[in-house]
Amino acid sequence: MSAQHALNIVMIEDDAGHARLIEKNIRRAGISNHLRHFLDGTSALDFLFNDPEGPMKNGPALVLLDLNLPDMSGTEILSRIKGDEQLHRVPVVVLTTTDDKIEIQRCYDLGCNVYITKPVNYESFADAIRQLGLFLSVIQLPDSEG
Repeated sequence: MSAQHALNIVMIEDDAGHARLIEKNIRRAGISNHLRHFLDGTSALDFLFNDPEGPMKNGPALVLLDLNLPDMSGTEILSRIKGDEQLHRVPVVVLTTTDDKIEIQRCYDLGCNVYITKPVNYESFADAIRQLGLFLSVIQLPDSEG
């Protein structure tokens, strides 16, 4: 009997404080999926494209992407994901401190699904997750059996 692949949440965020806040908001929204946190783009891309646990080999994922990373821009990661034949359907939520209209438009042009300005508050995060209705179908809620 094969277990259905649960959705992996991949968070690419170099600020530990923001990462903790984002994770707290995810849990408050009732999402119990496994969350993998990467501090830079290089290791995140390696996971996304090459890791046997990653979405290339292991089913669906949601990417939470900070734009300001130490080694590359988040828009570069976004365009790599959305430009890939296998990964282009992965929902990407951009989380960043920039509310520059041009930057926001660029992210949407590259294919981001939702753009959230940090600091992320729970309501905006919960709304974003609701907007990703397609994504809710693969979210793993806590089991009621025990």
